[in-house]
Amino acid sequence: MSKIVLDAQNISKSFTDGKTSVDVIRNLSLQVKEGEFISIVGSSGSGKSTLLHVLGGLDRPTSGQVFLNGTRFDSLNEAERGYIRNEHLGFVYQFHHLLPEFSALENVAMPLMLRKGADFKKVRSEAEYLLERVGLSHRLTHKPGELSGGERQRVAMARALVAQPKLMMADEPTGNLDRKTALKIFELLTELRQEFNMAMLIVTHDEFLAQSADAVLHMQDGVWVDQ
Repeated sequence: MSKIVLDAQNISKSFTDGKTSVDVIRNLSLQVKEGEFISIVGSSGSGKSTLLHVLGGLDRPTSGQVFLNGTRFDSLNEAERGYIRNEHLGFVYQFHHLLPEFSALENVAMPLMLRKGADFKKVRSEAEYLLERVGLSHRLTHKPGELSGGERQRVAMARALVAQPKLMMADEPTGNLDRKTALKIFELLTELRQEFNMAMLIVTHDEFLAQSADAVLHMQDGVWVDQ
């Protein structure tokens, strides 16, 4: 029986604007098991990205609970959530969010360097391995401004994977790429997921990417809907 990596129970998220409260997510539950690939699809404004932020500990739910590897995640303070994210989660966004002043190697190594007692030689070795796996061994010293869009996204993928997370979360990881590059990125994601036995939760508008998942969840107005 597969281990449950992520367990979200009755999640709701509201935002207040003056006297008005907007319910973005309404009483959603979700489980992701070890090695499982789940995609979330829905129109813009349906609450997909907000849900991903709550599940990944970047924001807290208004109500409900989030468990990561059996540990209650949402109730932790910001520093504690940051530590858990660094240990167990990898994130890839539509826009790479690489640090422009650092090289590809330094960007990828950063999550491991933030850990206490990090061994620089080991960190460098692991970062180099991931960059080689994504086809960028010849770009180690290049900064983001010297890379193409597809190359920057591959660096972001390597950075998300360098800590060998139990779960990768991706928000429109191919949304800012041309079709040919997007397919290459997806093939690489699939290959690395299998290599690391990693669960994957992806928000996407890409129908091909969505339908390749083990399960497709459709979201509308903050709730799951049947298709």
